[in-house]
Formats: sequence, structure tokens, C-alpha cells
Amino acid sequence: MDNLIDIGLNLMHSSFKKDRVEIIEEAKKVGVNQFIITGTNVNSSQLAAQYASKYPETLYSTSGVHPHDAKTCNGHSMFELEKIAKEDCVVAIGECGLDYNRNFSPQDLQRKWFEAQVQLADRLDMPLFLHEREAHEDLYNILKKYDGISEKSVVHCFTGTKSEAQNYIDLGCYIGVTGWICDMKRGRDLQEAVSVIPPEKLMIETDAPFLIPKNFDVKPKKNRNEPKYLPHILNTIALCMGIDAEELAVQVNKNTKEFFKI
Repeated sequence: MDNLIDIGLNLMHSSFKKDRVEIIEEAKKVGVNQFIITGTNVNSSQLAAQYASKYPETLYSTSGVHPHDAKTCNGHSMFELEKIAKEDCVVAIGECGLDYNRNFSPQDLQRKWFEAQVQLADRLDMPLFLHEREAHEDLYNILKKYDGISEKSVVHCFTGTKSEAQNYIDLGCYIGVTGWICDMKRGRDLQEAVSVIPPEKLMIETDAPFLIPKNFDVKPKKNRNEPKYLPHILNTIALCMGIDAEELAVQVNKNTKEFFKI
């Protein structure tokens, strides 16, 4: 299994501070060769782009403000995100969206600054890297307002139901699946939902260092998710979908390269 791409890696997280280079090299040994570093606010988006620019054709990044940070946004934030987005290594606007599970930012501000980032992606003709948790209807309705934007959107770290997945697919979105599917308790909805995701609309990710898979035969010594576990996640997805893992890997790789233009 070669040439896998991790579309969601929080490489600038403090837990990777001492071994960022090593974890990329470890992942390459198992066929994970390209990585997209997630930006979650202006500062982290700047850091991600600065780091990714040192490793062309291996590392890429996104430029966005996570709904948790929507309360920090203003017009200048959008100006800075646009400036970052014009760097060669930046391949999407996001991580942006709505999170009504924790409501770290007021819902009205989440909607306001999410829509501002949808408009930014539309203006720059860039993909959208989306976050949605317990806010399906509102996020769906905002995307519906913009012709063609859904086909350039991936719902990152999808953990919803089969019907929610179908709604996003019908809208034209891609779906990003993480090791959440490897959790035999919390991941049951997702294990069912992948049955309605066409292989040509699927992407894969770790969201490392978060969401370490729960179904390893031997539990890793470090309770930290890493991109080297992406093949394990892919194998679990393939099993749930009833598809050959090697064939799925080829399709997912094609989807990702075409979507992010990498």
C-alpha cells in the first residue's frame, strides 16, 4: 500500500515538537508519503505554512479558523487567512465550520465567520476543509447557498450518521474518515455511514495526535495518534465498506490528488 495521503495532520501540535521529522519518516516507511497540516487559527495557519514550505511535495497545509476560535475573528483575520492561502504549499481554506457540541464560540459568531471563509474559498477558487459536530443542518444550509462550493468541500473527520453522510454526498461533498471508525463503541454510526459513501467521494486522515485507533491487536506504547497508522485506518474502512483495501487505496489517492491539486 503506497502513496497514501493523510489529509488531516496536526503536525504543529506540541506533542510533536520533539519528533516532527521522525514521525514523517516513520509514516513514509509504511507508504504514507504526503501530508496536509491543519491550520485552526491565523497563528497556527501561519506556522503550518511556514513548516510545510520547507518540504515541498511532501507537506502541504490549510489556512482557516476553527469554530472553537470563531470568537477571536475579525475582518483582519480574513485578510491574514487570504494572505496565507496564497502561499504555494497551502491547498485549502479551513479548518472551518460549526461545532455545537462544545460551543467554545457563540453559535451566531460561528456561522458568521464560517460563511466568511466559505466566501473566501469561493473567491480564491480553493477547496474547503470543513469541521462539523452536532451542527449538520446549519452547515448544510450555508453550503447550499453557494453554487459549486460543495463539490470543492471535504467534511473532515466525519463522525455523523448514515443519513447525514448521504445529505453531504447528495450536496456534492467529499467525506474524510479518521480512526474514529476503529472505535467499536463510539464509531458504530460511522461504521454504518461509510456504506453510503461512494469510494470516489472518500478521503482518509488521522487527525493526529488525536483519535488514535482503538482496534490495534497490540496497543502502541505511546497513546498518541501518528500518520503511520493511516494504513490501519484504511484497512478498517475497507472492511466496513466491503471493498478490497488495495483498490480503495488507489481510489482514495486519486480523489485526494485531484481535489487538492497536489
